[in-house]
Amino acid sequence: MPLPDTLDELVRCSFCGKPTTEVDKLVAGPGVYICNECVALSASIIDGSLNSPAGPRVPVWEWLTDEEMLSHIPRVAAHIDQAEADLRSWVQELRRRGVTWARIGEALGITRQSAWERFSGEE
Repeated sequence: MPLPDTLDELVRCSFCGKPTTEVDKLVAGPGVYICNECVALSASIIDGSLNSPAGPRVPVWEWLTDEEMLSHIPRVAAHIDQAEADLRSWVQELRRRGVTWARIGEALGITRQSAWERFSGEE
């Protein structure tokens, strides 16, 4: 996957995959982003389901063709890349603040050595 030219191209809605340049607003969370369009869609789904009992949830791919699923894979991978970039930024800031590799590793459920090996190149 080629690297984006700008931060605007890197940041995408975690749900629809649109970059920040194609939506009105993008709200950031820890490792995820949601655009105003997906917020509106989810609100309408929630509003529509308030009066009906929640049934079993069927995976979204039940209604997708193989081609639709294949076209969606790069967007899933982009979310992983974005979450990894966010995690690296958080670790970098913690290191800038003087937090030890041991504490970072503990927070991630890995050893100090594993944390250092994974993230030390970013300092």
